[in-house]
Formats: sequence, structure tokens, C-alpha cells
Amino acid sequence: MEEVFSYIIGLGAAVMMPIIFTILGLCIGIKLSKALKSGLLVGVGFVGLSVITALLTSSLGPALSKVVEIYGLQLKVFDMGWPAAAAVAYNTSVGAFIIPVCLGVNILMLLTKTTRTVNIDLWNYWHFAFIGAVVYFATSSILWGFFAAIICYIITLILADYTADKFQGFYEKMEGISIPQPFCAGFVPFAIVINKVLDKIPGFDKLNIDAEGMKKKFGLLGEPLFLGILVGCGIGALSCKNGQEVVDKIPYILGLGIKMGAVMELIPRITSLFIEGLKPISDATRELIAKKFKGAVGLNIGMSPALVIGHPATLVVSLLLIPVTILLAVILPGNEFLPLASLAGMFYVFPLILPITKGNVLKTFIIGFVVLAIGLYFVTDLAPYFTQAAQDVYAKTRDEAVNIPKGFEGGALDFASSPFSWAIFHMTYSFKIIGSAILVLITLFLMVLNRRAIIKYQKAIKEAQ
Repeated sequence: MEEVFSYIIGLGAAVMMPIIFTILGLCIGIKLSKALKSGLLVGVGFVGLSVITALLTSSLGPALSKVVEIYGLQLKVFDMGWPAAAAVAYNTSVGAFIIPVCLGVNILMLLTKTTRTVNIDLWNYWHFAFIGAVVYFATSSILWGFFAAIICYIITLILADYTADKFQGFYEKMEGISIPQPFCAGFVPFAIVINKVLDKIPGFDKLNIDAEGMKKKFGLLGEPLFLGILVGCGIGALSCKNGQEVVDKIPYILGLGIKMGAVMELIPRITSLFIEGLKPISDATRELIAKKFKGAVGLNIGMSPALVIGHPATLVVSLLLIPVTILLAVILPGNEFLPLASLAGMFYVFPLILPITKGNVLKTFIIGFVVLAIGLYFVTDLAPYFTQAAQDVYAKTRDEAVNIPKGFEGGALDFASSPFSWAIFHMTYSFKIIGSAILVLITLFLMVLNRRAIIKYQKAIKEAQ
């Protein structure tokens, strides 16, 4: 069974998602032609997104590596990127069964009215498998691995419910959709607290500038396209040893700038394919589930945050934080991780933060600055356990994605920097029974609160009808 799941996951999102969504579309009553088109559009969206993120990492990677060499930076945790984290997640006993186990948990929560999210974002189940796999290798217990994964899954569904209304109100054409991805959801508590603190600072409300406001105030300088060019050229210049090399490498510097501008301009266009492909599936799924679950009202379909990473504010803040994160990695005492391959995951920090900040670029930047600074320490702390898991998977599969270079430990900004992964790991591994009991109590408490909110919400909808 584990080999079967590993083979399916090995197909990749671009192949797996069209198959899943076509079959799902047929199962919920959509015509074959419409279901197939929806699935293919999702697959094309993943291909496009992969091409753009590969362009980002392949272009920035060598330049940033040169910066590391020039300035003699000594950071021993090698950035493996999300492919390594996903490979570790799915090439284990936990990962092999994570999809059916979590789907079973989702159904139970729907029946008990402790969630109103139907999570069909199957590709991103690797996040739950990842925390389960790392705990599994650290504790040598598959039961602890599944415990960590399920706790993460339940809390993520609850946060998807909590953020659903604000998410749908902020983004266009997102009615009936929520985001149950733990990497995004893990930053929500930070965003709520920091946002409230910033609101209490006298005069801060006057600095309410969104992406459109930046365009009006700064003109061309406020455009994500132009910001991408500036940041790309800046990093290209930093990769030169002296002024003469800057002059000699002007074509390279300008080329890097154009590539970064292309990333900023193309991502929104590609994410529109996700929306076009997923909308028929989400609408039909919501209608079917509402019929099958007696008394169910206001259900949401859990989708990938890739749907909204093309928002202008996300692009602007992510782009500005790329050089800032590199600088933080260099100057923060105790940090040993330099993000390179993971920089493409920067966009996924903000899909659930923007609805809280209402698209305020400055607030979003400050929140991103804080969570990424803390996240670097989380990655550094989890690196030995990530390395242990990656080495075991490489020994079994010979998958080069998890082959950590000699003399380094492995890490990834993607989910390893999330408060969810760090907190659940240490509560389970470091504090064992006591920590796990606390996690269970917190999870049950959140489930009870969520059930009350759902019942109240459904009652209000029925009374309004």
C-alpha cells in the first residue's frame, strides 16, 4: 500500500490533480467533458506555477549563492525546498496513509458539526504528513506520527472555518471556499495579535496603503512588475565582487531583473487558471455535500492557497521580504539556515494574513518580517530531525530531492518554519505524554468552540431564509 501511494504521489501535482478532480467531478455529477476540462485547467495551472517558481529559484539561487561566497557566510543548514519536505512526507508509512486517514477525520468532523470545511486540497496533505513523518522518525513510533498529523489536521480545519468569512469577503470570486493549509493557517494567530498591536499605535491608521494605493502614490515604482525588476537588479549587483564586475555583468544584472519582473507579472495570470478550473468542482461539491449531510448549511470547500497568491499585495510584500529574509538569516544570532530554494514558498505565507490586515501592505510586511524572523529559528531547531528523516528516505528511495550535501544539515522554509510544525513537534516529542495531553485538551476545546459557532451560524442562516 505504501508503494502504491508513493507511486501516485510521485506523479506530481500537475498529473495527480487533473486525475483527482476529473474523477471527483464525475462522482459529484458533472459531465465528463466539463469535469475533464476543470481537471486539466488545474493541471495546467500547476505546470505554470511550477515553471514560474522554478524560474524564481533557478535565477535567484546562483546569485544568492555568490553573495554567500563573497561575504563568507557560514550557515550549515542547507535549504532543500518544498520538494524535499514533500518527499520526506509521502515516502513514509505516515505519508502512505495520510490521505484516507485525514479524509476520515474530515467526515467525522462534518458529522459532529465541528467543522464546515470539506478539504479536497489533497495535494497539500503533504503538510500533515510532513509533521507526522518528522515526529515518526524522532520517536520511532508511527502512532505518535499519526497523532501529530491528525492534531495538525483538526486545528487547521478549525482555523479554515474561522478565517473563511473574512477570506471570502476580501478576495473576489471565492464564495464558499476556505483555505485548510497549515502553512498559511499557522501564521493567523501571529497576524491577529500583531495587527491589533499596530492598530493601537497612534497615527498608524494613516499609513493604510494597499497595493492599488501604492500604484497611485508611487506610480510605476508601486507596480509589482517594476518592483520585481528593481529587486532582481539589486540582488544581481550584490553578487558582484567589485564595481568593475558590476559594469562587466550589466547584461546579467538586467536579465535577472527582467526575470524577477516576469515572476511578479505572470503569477496572477496563472492563478486565474486555478479559479477557472476549480470553480465548477467547488460549486458542485458544496451542493452535493449540503444534500448528503442533513441540516448542513454554509459548508465551504477547502482549496489550495495557490488560488490567491497572485494578489498584488502578496506579490509586493513577498518580493520585498526576499532580500530582507536573506539579511535576517545572516545577521540573526543563532540562526543557521539560509533560505534559497524555499524563497518560492514566500508567497504562501500571506493568503490568510491579507484578510486580517485588509490588504494593508505595511501591516502585512511587518507581520511577514516577524513570522519569518521567528521561522528561521524554527527551521534551525528542526534541522537535525528533518535531516534524520531525509537521510532515511534517501537510503530507501535514492530520491535526489532529499539528498542533503555532505557536511550540511537539511531544512526548508516551507512548513518547517510554521509555528504549527514546531509547536506540535516539541509538544509531542520533547514533552511526550504531558505535551500530548495539552495538545488534546487544546484541540477538544477548539472543536467545542467551533461547533457552537457553526450551530449559531447555521441557525442564523435558516432564520434569514
